[in-house]
Amino acid sequence: MEKGLRLFFKNFFRRETVLRAIKVALVVGPILILINHYDSLLQFEFSHHLYFKFMLTFLVPFCVSAYSSAQAYCADELRFSESSE
Repeated sequence: MEKGLRLFFKNFFRRETVLRAIKVALVVGPILILINHYDSLLQFEFSHHLYFKFMLTFLVPFCVSAYSSAQAYCADELRFSESSE
């Protein structure tokens, strides 16, 4: 189990994974902010609490993308190691 977790985190923090996740967060984040906070944006009601929510709104698609990429890399590596045996 520890080896699988180590493999997952190695793939989670791969350069390709992080760059892809940043791109996804930069596209999906603003869309989610508009959907979830349009009333505050239209009224120009900004607070520290709202900025924190904005950061979390970017963090969610980043984590989802990085997680799915890391899982895909792990599956590929496991498939490759099984086929080479």
